Parts: sequence; structure tokens; C-alpha cells
Amino acid sequence: MADKRERPPVPEALPAPVIDAHTHLDACGATDPAGVAEILDRAEAAGVSHVITVADDLAAAQWAAEASTWDSRVYAAVAVHPTRTSSFGDHEKAELERLAAFDRVVAIGETGLDYYWDYSPPAAQHEAFRWHIDLSKRVGKPLMIHDRDAHEDILKVLESEGAPSTVVFHCFSGDADFARRCVDAGYVLSFAGPVTFKNARALREAAQLVPQDQLLVETDAPFLTPHPFRGRPNEPYCVNYTVRDLATLRGEDLSELCSAVTRNAQRVFGLGY
Repeated sequence: MADKRERPPVPEALPAPVIDAHTHLDACGATDPAGVAEILDRAEAAGVSHVITVADDLAAAQWAAEASTWDSRVYAAVAVHPTRTSSFGDHEKAELERLAAFDRVVAIGETGLDYYWDYSPPAAQHEAFRWHIDLSKRVGKPLMIHDRDAHEDILKVLESEGAPSTVVFHCFSGDADFARRCVDAGYVLSFAGPVTFKNARALREAAQLVPQDQLLVETDAPFLTPHPFRGRPNEPYCVNYTVRDLATLRGEDLSELCSAVTRNAQRVFGLGY
């Protein structure tokens, strides 16, 4: 029996390269350029050519922006996670504005609403979410949404504030009805490991109806490792397993799906590699 602390095996490379649209390299254990390169080398061996490393607090945002300059395979997204917004103030806003201007920072995220945890009051989350929406529009970079148990309020805030031109629902967690509403609004849906869980019927149904040009894949590593390695440490190379499962689920050619999600990531995030 495999040790739950052991990473899943690195799978055979995909037939065409893909991009992990949302990961946390720092939480995967990277602290310096060598650690980043080691993770990206494993990813590249599995056909995952680039990643977007995402912040959840101010220190992580600073680290992500810096890490994106260490390796050409890494881009960054910066924001303060909704669960960390209880003390979100002028200092955080000024620093995020500075970081958001960096060339290799390609998104504002992850931001949104989280009603599962009670670390930050809903009012503080809403205020911070609205501020991040405004920042996204001002810098012209896509908004990366964290939505946990907050589907309706997320849509209401986006509608009332006026959504940025590009909105990505990171680790999409809704059912088919919610997916249809997001698709109709022009939003991009990014699927992580949970879409491979056989008991996630509503999520798997949702993944089947998303148009190919509104679809991204991600790991959210080191969390949410795909089937059949649920509970073991996740890394960007594991998006390989998720893409393979999605291709089967959607009845699509694997190579075609890989190429499509890569084109989507390049378009959505303006990747210039």
C-alpha cells in the first residue's frame, strides 16, 4: 500500500503540452529557484509546460511575483485570499497594486468569497472582493475567483460591480446549472482534481457542458490531488491525470483537449512564451 505522504508517480507525458492554471509552488515546498526548477522539471516530464503560482496572502503574493522571475515556466497571480481579509487595509492594497503591475503577474487572484471557513467576516470578504474586482479592471488582468459555498453571492457581486473582461472560476465547484450560468456570462471555468472523483457526479456533469474554449485545468497543488491518488501530495505534474480524465469524461481526443486548454490559458492570461 502506498504511503499517503508519497507523491503520486510522474505519468507518461501528455501528447501536447498543457498549463497548470492554478498552483501554489510555495505550499508545495519551493523556497528558492532550485526548488521551483525541481517542481517544474517534474511537471515538464509529464507534459505540463508552464504554471501559474497563486498567492493567498501578502507574503505569498510577494514570493509568487519574485518566483515568476526565477524560471521562464512560471507566471504568478496576486491577491489576498477571502479567508485572510479580516485585516485587509491600505498597506495590503498598496502592495498588491505594486505587484499587479509586474509583467509576469498575469492575474488578480485568488479572490472571492468563502462561506465554509469563518476566519473572516462576510462583510470584510465582500469589501475585499469588490476592491480586487476594481484592481483587475484597472490593470487589465483577469480575475481569478475563489468560490466556496458562495455561488449566488459571487455572481451578485460580479453583476453589481461589473465583471472584468475576463473572469476565471478557479477550482470550479458548482453543478451543471451553475456552470451553465457562468458559461452564459462568458466566464472561464477551471477544473482541478475533484472533477476526477467518481462520487462528484454534479461536478462531473458540469464539466461535460463547458464549451472547450471556456475550459482550463489546474491542480491547486499541494491540495486536491486527482483520482486515484486522493489524499497524497499534489504537484503541477498531476494535472496530467486530470486532463486525461476530462478527455474521457467529455468524449474528446486527448491531444485535442490538451491543445485547447493551452490555447485558452495563453489567451486568458496573455502568456507570451
